[in-house]
Amino acid sequence: MGQLPKGVDVEADIRALVAEILEEEPENIQASANFIKDLGMDSMMALEILAGIEKKYRIAIPEEMLPKFTDLNTTVSLVKDLLSK
Repeated sequence: MGQLPKGVDVEADIRALVAEILEEEPENIQASANFIKDLGMDSMMALEILAGIEKKYRIAIPEEMLPKFTDLNTTVSLVKDLLSK
């Protein structure tokens, strides 16, 4: 089983990525805010975020998992799961 490299803050990284794509300040991204309903994200933005996550962490996100990425908390949890495999 793999583990995260020391010093990697998945939540901060993903929060910054989401903030950049939404053109928001990272501290304005609530961990439980729904990307689409609360933050106004569209499907292209969501794909951009997932592509950024895949590139940053050098992981592949299975297509069937895409609908599960609904908020920051869930996204961080799913990415940590993928990184630990």
